[in-house]
Amino acid sequence: MTDRQRADARRNHERILAVAEQEVAEHGANASLEQIARVAGVGSATVRRHFPTRQALLQAVLWHRIEVLCERARELTASDDGGKALLAWLADLVTYCVGAKGLATALAYDSDPTGPNSCASAIEEAAEPLLRKAVEDGAVARDITVSELVGLIVGIAMVTEHHGEPEKAAGRLFAVAVAGISPVR
Repeated sequence: MTDRQRADARRNHERILAVAEQEVAEHGANASLEQIARVAGVGSATVRRHFPTRQALLQAVLWHRIEVLCERARELTASDDGGKALLAWLADLVTYCVGAKGLATALAYDSDPTGPNSCASAIEEAAEPLLRKAVEDGAVARDITVSELVGLIVGIAMVTEHHGEPEKAAGRLFAVAVAGISPVR
């Protein structure tokens, strides 16, 4: 394979992934592979060459989002205010989960129910330093875990997924969760 062919293959891969991300955000896990190929300007055989199965394409889309969230967690760890940094990251997680149908489910379940949830594991590992800093700063109770926080966000995303305005509904539920239900705020 020549350098030009490799460059074309990389561009095709990136274009397919970008289009797939948009299609999955709009249509969820049932996004049409033929539509993805058409919008990406490639043949369906090219899509299948890069992503042999629907599951492989969905995992690539979700991993891209997971990597972005993990990088954001690492960036926010350097923040002076651990509580604000954790809340900013959790708000990003809400936005990503609501905006990408299937991400919340991927964080809640793994395609292999007997194995570890690699998406959730990556998120939890990246968020752990954020939570530790928030706890050290006195912004979060010591007994709260990243797994519990991710579970809360997953629940919010899943319960608002079919709402008329899912982003607005999820944002409101997240605000309620952060503030708590106590009348003293």
